Amino acid sequence: MDNTYTPKQFGQLIGKSVNTLQKWDRKGILKAHRAPTNRRYYTHDQYLQYRGLVAQEQGLTIVYTRVSGVTQKPDLTHQIKMIEAYCQQHSIKVDEWMSDIGSGLNYKRKHFNRLMEMVELGQVKRILMAHRDRLVRFGYDYFEAFCERHHTELVVINGEYLSPEQELVRDLMAIVTVFSARLNGLRSYRKVLKDAALHKE
Repeated sequence: MDNTYTPKQFGQLIGKSVNTLQKWDRKGILKAHRAPTNRRYYTHDQYLQYRGLVAQEQGLTIVYTRVSGVTQKPDLTHQIKMIEAYCQQHSIKVDEWMSDIGSGLNYKRKHFNRLMEMVELGQVKRILMAHRDRLVRFGYDYFEAFCERHHTELVVINGEYLSPEQELVRDLMAIVTVFSARLNGLRSYRKVLKDAALHKE
């Protein structure tokens, strides 16, 4: 077969492991082709699409919502209702709704990671969210540029009441706590070095 790659070859081309390709295949994120012998293979067109060198004529419209904790589930419902109203008003058909419960500082959220994988593979045309911090608390500009490179539009309704102030306070406290711990660690480390220097004298 011309212009085809084994999973290993394709993984090397796009900088992903064979295990990742197998996971994507199982999840339907990037389906491998099958030879008559049932061996997996990938095509050059799939490579071009992955690199964003071939514009996708179609793509998914996905809504992403998030809250930091279980106690904020009512706000999650509120986000969904507001976006439903927005989509009806603008005649937008949603293909999939994704929700996470977790901090905006946490980049290991289940649906967030799945969404970014789908964007990377050129499968997402548009992402709708209530507010930009529903996607990430900090570094939004990076993800915006990442989505743009993969032909994905970010649509932010941008209602301030859809971005709970309590979450911002909690996230800022988490940052302060982390840096305080690091500063204390540095002080302890300096003390150890100073004591060691005195003993040598």
